[in-house]
Amino acid sequence: MADACKVKDLGRAGGGSAFGRYRALVHGDIAPWRVWRNELLTLLFMNLPGALGLALRQRCYPCMFRQCGRGVVFGRGVTLRHAHKIALGEGCIIDDGALLDAKGSANRGIELGNGVYIGRNTNVYCKNGDIVVGDRANFSANCTLFSSNRLSVGAGCMVGAYCYFLSGGEYDYHDATPFADQSGMCTRGPLEIGADCWFGARVTVLDAACIGQRCVIGAGAVVTKPVPDRSLALGVPAKPVRQV
Repeated sequence: MADACKVKDLGRAGGGSAFGRYRALVHGDIAPWRVWRNELLTLLFMNLPGALGLALRQRCYPCMFRQCGRGVVFGRGVTLRHAHKIALGEGCIIDDGALLDAKGSANRGIELGNGVYIGRNTNVYCKNGDIVVGDRANFSANCTLFSSNRLSVGAGCMVGAYCYFLSGGEYDYHDATPFADQSGMCTRGPLEIGADCWFGARVTVLDAACIGQRCVIGAGAVVTKPVPDRSLALGVPAKPVRQV
């Protein structure tokens, strides 16, 4: 992941023109006609309200993605970046104001399984990492999933509002280089979350703090270390207190 760059550097990669920088940031390395097609679809339908907007987005948006299953619903104001590296399973719901951003020069991007729900104003974004979400996982409003390494969330997980899952993206405070000049890509390893977990509101799960299957993480907890299967974990930092 050392070759990854900040957003401002990604913008510079587009060349000298403002459009080139915009294309690198929002669309990535795709043909110009696809850029203009995606721009037109977004202009026409992104903020179109009501049932008509839902129907037209459902009909017209799938061509932008690497894969898009049947019956995917896109809410109003959904922001898509590097959509050609996003795969959506059947019956996904992307609620109003959500962000799906698969940017990166060497990553595969974002994969959402069947029936995944991405809540209102939730951000799912990569910085040269990958994000994989299993079937029927449910993210409430205002969550953030970030990856500069690999973030995987198991099937059937229920995630409360304002949760933050972080895979990579750390800075090296031992390095004298100013933080603004570092890549911000340090990582201790992938973040893997097992199937059938329940996260209360405002849970933070830090880099490489992997969580086993069918765990319950109490509201407001900060998970800094791995949590074994079938554990109830509470506190800051989160510690297992009993078996589920």
